[in-house]
Amino acid sequence: MSQVLVRGPQDDIVAAPPSPPPLGITAWCARIAQSRGFEITIMGAIAANAVLLGLETYPSLRSSAWLNALEWLFRALFIAEITVRLLSYGRRPQDFFRSGWNVFDLAVVAAAFIPGLHGDSAILRVVRIARVVRLMRFMPGLRTIVTALLRSLPGVGGFLALAIVTLYVYGMGGWLIFAEHQPEQYGTIGRAVLTLFVLLSLENLPDLIEQGIAISPWTLVYYISYVLITANLLVNILVGVIINSMEEARRLEQEEASGSSEAVETVPVRGDPVVIDQRLGDLRRLLDELEQDLADRDGGSTRPDREPARG
Repeated sequence: MSQVLVRGPQDDIVAAPPSPPPLGITAWCARIAQSRGFEITIMGAIAANAVLLGLETYPSLRSSAWLNALEWLFRALFIAEITVRLLSYGRRPQDFFRSGWNVFDLAVVAAAFIPGLHGDSAILRVVRIARVVRLMRFMPGLRTIVTALLRSLPGVGGFLALAIVTLYVYGMGGWLIFAEHQPEQYGTIGRAVLTLFVLLSLENLPDLIEQGIAISPWTLVYYISYVLITANLLVNILVGVIINSMEEARRLEQEEASGSSEAVETVPVRGDPVVIDQRLGDLRRLLDELEQDLADRDGGSTRPDREPARG
């Protein structure tokens, strides 16, 4: 380990003891949890676990002993991952639960050990499939999309309320107009709303328009207004809400990344006394050189009448 040179009491350069490296299980776990190799290993394990789940869909392989052994191997690996991440927080394990991804990972891993979930139960299979979703944690692009979707939920809720009201109003109108002639599509409010919901894809629009014209040409006003309001206006509102949430999520992620990098740069400098002593020694040396340059410029006169800088 390299030594740090600082200025001693008599302005002599002495070798300061090197700063001790961080010790303990906390620093070791933090170093592992922040390493790229650790993330790649966990991503590979999640991908391999997804392949294992796919192989279990084949009846000839479902009861294989080696697949069961691999499942327990993946469980042990994921438990070790959560343990390393939790221990990396040291004396503040509560900070582990401030991250939504940490809580999700812990819930998915711990759910496999709930009493009663064993064998081929459907709930256990759902829990195991949820492990694949953990890949989003290690992919910034997918993580941003998920964050944007979560932030767009209030706006999407308003959109759904508007869409339900629109479908109900047009459903009642369709029931009044077409109930006698098209009972299969508009015989009840439920069938009318279902027909209009399917119409959002515009696939059956030509057939419905043809059937409506056979009743009255004025039915074109009904279908054209519905298409303009729902298939165009409402869909564009939904796209706008999601895009706005995407921009907010990307901005927040950039702010968090910049804030964490600034913290990493400032905390070690502010808290390391060896680095502070080294910088003070550099400042004293620069001050002495500046005084010597001023003395030489004045014609070789002595330094100003002042005490020399002491360590």
